Amino acid sequence: MASSANDRNSRTVCVMDASGHLGSALVHLLLHRGYTVNAALQPHGHDGEFQSVEQLLPCNNEKLRIFDADPFDYHSITNALKGCCGLFYCFEPPSDHSTYDEFMAEIEVRAAHNVLEACAQTDTMEKVVFTSSVTAVVWNEGRYTASSDLDEKNWTNIDFCKKFKLWHALSKTLAEKSAWALAMDRGINMVTINGGLLMNPDLNITNPYLKGAAEMYEDGVFVTVDLRFIADAHICVFEDISSYGRYLCFNHVINCSHDADKLAQMLLPSSDSSPPQSWEKTRVYQQRISNRKLNNLMEFENEQVLSN
Repeated sequence: MASSANDRNSRTVCVMDASGHLGSALVHLLLHRGYTVNAALQPHGHDGEFQSVEQLLPCNNEKLRIFDADPFDYHSITNALKGCCGLFYCFEPPSDHSTYDEFMAEIEVRAAHNVLEACAQTDTMEKVVFTSSVTAVVWNEGRYTASSDLDEKNWTNIDFCKKFKLWHALSKTLAEKSAWALAMDRGINMVTINGGLLMNPDLNITNPYLKGAAEMYEDGVFVTVDLRFIADAHICVFEDISSYGRYLCFNHVINCSHDADKLAQMLLPSSDSSPPQSWEKTRVYQQRISNRKLNNLMEFENEQVLSN
């Protein structure tokens, strides 16, 4: 059951980091739905990204409060969370370490630990929505031999990631596991959204999610998600008291040559627009990943709205 408009009007939630594409979209939607929003910005957002948040949101909106919140500064996190009943947490790499490498996992795990610990110390906190990734689900040694679709019960294998230098998958998997361990230990009500490749105007071939894209494509697990869809999903799992655990979030599967070519042309410069060799196939790969759990929840919420 979702919260009513009256409930939302009296509630404060925090979005961290609010300066990224997903974070700023969440701030916008939450304000529209009547929440008071603490928009927590990491230090790297003070110039271009910070300005974009100010331009996107109504400057005179009394329900918007902007905070500086460094995920490695515990005090700044607790300050942004003060009085909040919910947190939407999206990790954005720090500006001095923006490339996913073998060291990023340690950084992301430390940030997740600090944020979850701060939530545990926030008396008003009711639910945390933690943004993870499909890359924390799809990578393991038995890629070609799995007998059933991958879903939220599957976890990426850490050793597999290290072996093939899948640093984005390694970071997301370890950070999410760390968050779950702390949430269970501290009794924090947490759900995760494991999103597909986020489609946004800045998307290019350097996106760390794309390491292993050809293999994901051939395995039938290469999925993408639109910004509005994943933002709606975050709010849906926050408002529904029955939500629990992990939710795979995507609304498109790249599993045929037409879609692969279209994505390749978007990602690559015009001088290098031919798709990778492994994508130049006419066959359609069978989808082997399921987001049924999230779809069922969101369909139920839509039915509830229509019946009111």
